[in-house]
Amino acid sequence: MADPTEPTPPLAAVREHIREHHGDRVIDRYEWLRDGDDLEVRAYLDAENAYADARTAGLQPLRDSIFGEIKSRILETDLSVPVRSGPWWYYSRTVEGQQYAIHARVAVTDPAVRPVVAPDETPDGEQVLLDGNVEAGSSEFFSVGALSVSVDHSRLAFATDTSGDERFDLVVRDLTTGETLDESLTGIGYGVEFSHDGGTLFYTRVDDAWRPHQLWRHVVGSDPSGDVLVHDEPDERFWMGIGSSRDDRWLILALGSKTTSEVRLLDATTPEADFRVVAPRREGVEYDVEPAADRLLIVHNTDNPDSDLAWAPLDATSHEEWQPLLAAGEGERFLGVDAFDEVAVLSLRREGLTSLSLLPVDITSESGYAAPVPVPFDEPIYSAGLGDNPEPGQSALQVVFESFVTPRTVLDLDLATGTRTILKQQPVLGDVDLSDYVQRREWATAADGTLVPISVVHRVDLAPDGTHPGLLTAYGAYEHSSDPYFSVARLSLLDRGVVHATAHVRGGGEMGRHWYDQGKLLAKPNTFSDTLACADRLVELGWVAPDRLGLEGGSAGGLLVGAVVNLAPDRFRVAHGAVPFVDALTTILRPDLPLTVGEWEEWGNPLEDPEVYAVMKAYTPYENVAARAYPAILATTSLNDTRVYFTEAAKWVARLRATVTNDAASRPILLRTEMAAGHGGRSGRYAAWEQVAWEWAFVLDQLGATSRLPRVHDDERAGRPAEEPPRH
Repeated sequence: MADPTEPTPPLAAVREHIREHHGDRVIDRYEWLRDGDDLEVRAYLDAENAYADARTAGLQPLRDSIFGEIKSRILETDLSVPVRSGPWWYYSRTVEGQQYAIHARVAVTDPAVRPVVAPDETPDGEQVLLDGNVEAGSSEFFSVGALSVSVDHSRLAFATDTSGDERFDLVVRDLTTGETLDESLTGIGYGVEFSHDGGTLFYTRVDDAWRPHQLWRHVVGSDPSGDVLVHDEPDERFWMGIGSSRDDRWLILALGSKTTSEVRLLDATTPEADFRVVAPRREGVEYDVEPAADRLLIVHNTDNPDSDLAWAPLDATSHEEWQPLLAAGEGERFLGVDAFDEVAVLSLRREGLTSLSLLPVDITSESGYAAPVPVPFDEPIYSAGLGDNPEPGQSALQVVFESFVTPRTVLDLDLATGTRTILKQQPVLGDVDLSDYVQRREWATAADGTLVPISVVHRVDLAPDGTHPGLLTAYGAYEHSSDPYFSVARLSLLDRGVVHATAHVRGGGEMGRHWYDQGKLLAKPNTFSDTLACADRLVELGWVAPDRLGLEGGSAGGLLVGAVVNLAPDRFRVAHGAVPFVDALTTILRPDLPLTVGEWEEWGNPLEDPEVYAVMKAYTPYENVAARAYPAILATTSLNDTRVYFTEAAKWVARLRATVTNDAASRPILLRTEMAAGHGGRSGRYAAWEQVAWEWAFVLDQLGATSRLPRVHDDERAGRPAEEPPRH
């Protein structure tokens, strides 16, 4: 363990703040920790950062080791798979020592021959579109919110954020001359699209709640005061996004709440015309639209909560024109569809895993498509989806595959033969043998009898003997699925004997729409009891020692962390809540705060509904801290996070420290605030690795897993069944 000698932890001042709803009067003594510009608040955050640094000073060698392991295993100078769009091959590359990617292109000489370039070489004839390292300058934070090339490939529009608050400044450049054509738009939202001729831009603006609520039309090079408001969304539940069709013919305005959607189309050659509504919004009905040559493909949940696939005339204006094409089968959840000249690709979930099905074009069929052909993958746990495929006439599709033990792999899927060619697999350098790791699927039984899947990855030489440290992660909200992915950073946990597990709890989308519905609104407590069932199952199976289990989650997963440790603090040795949504009831009671109104469809409206208020109050982490021993707690947050205010983590830590009975020497409670970051933490790849190393060093120290295990040798695997290599 780290040296127990540490300074006295900060204690936040106590100030009375009254909250009263539905006859319930609450005194919130730490609500004053809300204004990030207040000098006293900043002083408190600085004091917490200083304490966290002092308390973990002894972990610097471990942090250095983890950072060094991550860095040594990643090919720092690398190149993505070039993708053809029109007369150019587009790609991105990274350079050793530089934080951000470089976006570039080279001219097409032969459309059938993709450029093959060594990772450490610059392609001949390269034109740099955007060098993130140059654009970031001296900014501590840098993020790209839009990167759009005009249809004729002569103009680039890109939007950047240098504070982390997700408001972007837009620049338009001439790609022939390098001249800046426009930099007049500031503080816009995500997403920018050109009209067909490249002379007009469509962009969104956000309101005080950080909701993209307006779509504007701007003539490149003109004064923004003359911009035209195209759509102003009055429903505070609805967000918007702007995109374009694969054939560049249509601009697509997508409007949606968490339960209802509406899509509008505009011919990109007539930017001053009105967007056409494909089907007026109907409460509770969600749909996505994909233009497919002379028709529309539509994934919708009108009659089936797991969605169906329909087609409609290109000029459709009502759901009554939708014609059935394919219904989701048992255990399937349709997610979206992509249209190409030869095939439509249906993205779906099947038995908890991401899947793809190909629907070949069939001109003899009324719908225009033949029966679906599944794209199989052989690993028991994996993620698969379409990669970057900008051209409608592609004869082969880029597919991306990965798992907990297989690095991200870009495949070329030949539509005529079904042949798969590996275009690139994420390199893993250094002393890594990927056969040293194994993944498995386990199942826990929830309190109500529901079976909950758990994905587990660990060293192949570990046996379920009940002695190992473990780290359980979970999210469980917004129908977001915690799908398998390969992580170089995670290897530093596995090599120290940690069994890493992901709990696919209700509230996520892994098992279909019902899985989400059973973990939201009044059913939200299922998310937390599912997590406890998964924790207990890992111990029961012998994969984790009962006194060496950690819990980690971010954002809504941070709410899960806080709620679960309140329910059963004795189950965990350490808990990490990243940008944690731990003061949920206070936030959801305040429609003046960013995102709140749109969140009522996820959590309920405690302002109007006393039952929602009571349920939320019973699980909100900040309001249920008890005077008993807790795990060691690490809360990490960002000053400029607009999705989950730093206030939530600060208040949570203040109440924990004033309430729980922990010995601060052995189970500290720490708050670390990034002062120049947003919801995703620090920007720049090296800065991100440093942040991961800092957090995981604390977790590993608490789990007693700071030393790397000896390497797995072939003789140690003797007698174990060999795993088949993946066949993609």
